Amino acid sequence: MAFTAKDVSALREKTGVGMMDCKKALTEADGNMERAIEILREKGLSAAAKKAGRIAAEGVVLSFVEGGVGAVVEVNAETDFVAKNADFMAFVQAVAKTIIASNPADVDALLQMSISGGGGTVEEALREKILVIGENMKIRRFARYEGVNMSYVHAGGRIGVLVNFETDLAGKEGFETYAKDIAMQIAAAGPQFVSQNEVPEDIIAKEKEILTAQAINEGKPQNIAEKMVAGRISKYFKDVCLLEQPFVKDADQSVAQYTEATAKALGGAIKIVKFSRFEKGEGLEKKEENFADEVAGMMKS
Repeated sequence: MAFTAKDVSALREKTGVGMMDCKKALTEADGNMERAIEILREKGLSAAAKKAGRIAAEGVVLSFVEGGVGAVVEVNAETDFVAKNADFMAFVQAVAKTIIASNPADVDALLQMSISGGGGTVEEALREKILVIGENMKIRRFARYEGVNMSYVHAGGRIGVLVNFETDLAGKEGFETYAKDIAMQIAAAGPQFVSQNEVPEDIIAKEKEILTAQAINEGKPQNIAEKMVAGRISKYFKDVCLLEQPFVKDADQSVAQYTEATAKALGGAIKIVKFSRFEKGEGLEKKEENFADEVAGMMKS
């Protein structure tokens, strides 16, 4: 599969690695971007696994809890000015309330539902906002949890978190503070799973393969490399598993230890069941504007 100079530039932007190394990686990967990122990681040139999803699109993420049900939703637009528009924000809030009330199966089902507080469907309301505000918009994704939930929105809608708990401590003084701490931990540290048990075997196998290649490329013999992987995979779990992460407010204890200590202090049980963390525009490409070309185009018209 062929690749272009633009692909090399994109790989450099995603990984922070030099142009020549990016070109070599794409050549070795036969133009496959994801494999090229793996090759750079194997060579120890890129620690950019978390940077591979480029954050570029605009809009907002909103997390909301109402009546024992929580929702987090991402609505994208063309510019960051839209997130400051009161009409747009009212629309996003109405969408979140619709998700809570109607429990749609997916975005397509959501679009066909009557919007909360309005007279038409979500799709009709979306079309109206596109016409009024003058930007293309899209409801990208959402999550909805029933039960005991905590929502958190960071940086005016750049990151939205929804966490679901199983506990007999809901409403007890001290639990809300704990739950908000967990939501903020997820926003700050970006875990992918609640616990190590949730990490799929194929992901673990791929990570071990990359870590082994890293050690061998560092000049370690195969048997030593395999032993090194055991320690490095443990660090990997601390990066991606919420319960194993160091607690951001007290790095001397893990999130699991903080949870256990809180449950004991409050006289009950707490289990973090699941969570969703949406970062605005995560993995989307932003349209690149060239001012000179734009002006030239305007002069021709």
